[in-house]
Amino acid sequence: MSKVYILVAEDDADDRFLLETAFAENGFKGKLEFVENGVELLDYLRNLKTEDANTEHPLPGFILLDLNMPKKDGREVLKEIKEDPRFKKIPVIVFTTTKNENEINRCYELGANTYVVKPVGFENLVKTIEDIRSYWFSTAQIP
Repeated sequence: MSKVYILVAEDDADDRFLLETAFAENGFKGKLEFVENGVELLDYLRNLKTEDANTEHPLPGFILLDLNMPKKDGREVLKEIKEDPRFKKIPVIVFTTTKNENEINRCYELGANTYVVKPVGFENLVKTIEDIRSYWFSTAQIP
């Protein structure tokens, strides 16, 4: 089995650093791949060689997706991922500061697997990342 990795779409450099640190604090030994906007995320996925099961670049275990990014926002990216047969089974976790109920509903309608509001404070971030990892790598059954 290939090593599981997580793809993170986050345009803010400080948030990328905090996420990387929070995953490390949780003992995550896998790989975190970061992209800075929606265009980079879609390019990254499209450049994977998904036909070959033994490829060095398997699909990510899940995608952490910020909504408010330049070039192509998370909503557009989510829609495109879930409409693409190669990528629609990748769990997408919307990870954003937006708490608006209409926005949350819209993301689920577009195919989000989970919607998580970014916590305030580093200790809360570490706990949230622990919960996400535990659920998606230990509890959930993913096709």
